[in-house]
Amino acid sequence: METFTFIVSDKDEKERLDKYLSSQMPNTTRSFLQKLIKEKNVLVNGQVQKSNYKLKSAQTVLVSIPPAESIAVVPEDLPLDILYEDEDILIVNKPKGMVVHPSAGHVSGTLVNAVLHHCKDSLSGINGEIRPGIVHRIDKDTTGSLIICKNDVSHLSIAKQLKEHSITRIYRGIVSGKIRKEQGRIENNIGRHPSDRKKMAVVSKAGKTAVTNYKVLKQWNQAAYVEFRLETGRTHQIRVHMASIGHPLLGDTVYGNSKNPYKLTGQTLHAMTIGLEHPRSGEYIEVSAPLPDYFQSLIKKFDNIQ
Repeated sequence: METFTFIVSDKDEKERLDKYLSSQMPNTTRSFLQKLIKEKNVLVNGQVQKSNYKLKSAQTVLVSIPPAESIAVVPEDLPLDILYEDEDILIVNKPKGMVVHPSAGHVSGTLVNAVLHHCKDSLSGINGEIRPGIVHRIDKDTTGSLIICKNDVSHLSIAKQLKEHSITRIYRGIVSGKIRKEQGRIENNIGRHPSDRKKMAVVSKAGKTAVTNYKVLKQWNQAAYVEFRLETGRTHQIRVHMASIGHPLLGDTVYGNSKNPYKLTGQTLHAMTIGLEHPRSGEYIEVSAPLPDYFQSLIKKFDNIQ
């Protein structure tokens, strides 16, 4: 059982309990905190309170987080589109709709389930039983290139390259509207959304520096086909950055239009190219994942309209 203790300051007087905890524990979703409160794992001066309880200065808030329930990760014989493989790393083309690793609500059918079957015992264990071999992720509805590490040495090497931002990561996306500048650089901090903890947002304070370079490949009347080169890899980075300049990704109902006129399932974003220094040989290798069929069909549709 993990516990956290907070003393309410004067400035947090009359703050809601759940909102207060969100500010004190920014890496925890508000829904999870509300669940802890409901299940009596949060005490204010030793008493159970509701999420909307208004705090008083100098009160003590004790948060107890029960141990996570273990999830049995079972190897599954699922199809893998392999772009590159050797004894150290595996690079796959992740399909749309596939979650990278198991979590609550997604215990099977994930990329990890498929990779466990394909690689058997040859996976790094640094991220534990739930995320073996996983050194970075892409969203469920984002397609494209993803690196899997087969041993701890390769995992540490790739993680270091990711931290140093030396890995080449080129994405393709289709965004809404006409982009005035054919290319540009978006640089600002990304952090948790101040009111919706499930979303990320451009923030003026806190957050982490995020840099996205973009180039318009095709411009139509209502949309644009764009290439993105990442200098950093923050959660939902491209989606947040493009929405922040008024050009959300088509199909992105989280950061863009909640109604989708093109009947898409999730954002039109594809991790096309990934390049890295091989963890064993030191040579630079680069692979590209072909655009998925739905993506190509949408491009042709826009070409025919214009």
